Amino acid sequence: MAELSPIKQNMPLLAKAEGVWEGVYRYYDAQTGEKIDEHKSRLLCRLPDDAKPADYHQTNHYYWADGKYETRDFPANYRDGRIWWDNEHITGWCGAMAPDDNDLSMCLHWVRKGEPGVYLYEFIQVDKDNKHKARTWQWFRDGKCYMRTLIDEVFVTPDWQSWDNFDPPTS
Repeated sequence: MAELSPIKQNMPLLAKAEGVWEGVYRYYDAQTGEKIDEHKSRLLCRLPDDAKPADYHQTNHYYWADGKYETRDFPANYRDGRIWWDNEHITGWCGAMAPDDNDLSMCLHWVRKGEPGVYLYEFIQVDKDNKHKARTWQWFRDGKCYMRTLIDEVFVTPDWQSWDNFDPPTS
């Protein structure tokens, strides 16, 4: 029997999230509560067997109603009980929430590159059947919360390999 990767051994909730997720991102002004933006998403969450390009690799596809489309890659490596990012977009980490008696939540902290003074904390809550995920981002600039993002996602399939090279929509 093959030995489990360190992520699968030490971050079972993250390992359960491997696959394809679809959802909606909604951004709100922290002061007024006014919706700033909304778009659909498809996330491919991978734990590659060969750890290439990283121990964990997430690709986010974003779709706006006006036809705008964007893709962002977030490779991360495992160490010290967390996954760590350092790419063109962010630096930061993800770890299991402690204590969480139900083992259904994770926390992330990341700093946006190219946006001085901007960082956020993300809280992720997954249902016990790993079918639905709710995420909340608290955005801070110079120590003050200025925006919140609410994300609702549904698990599509664990088979990210079949979706790994799909063509984005053209309209």
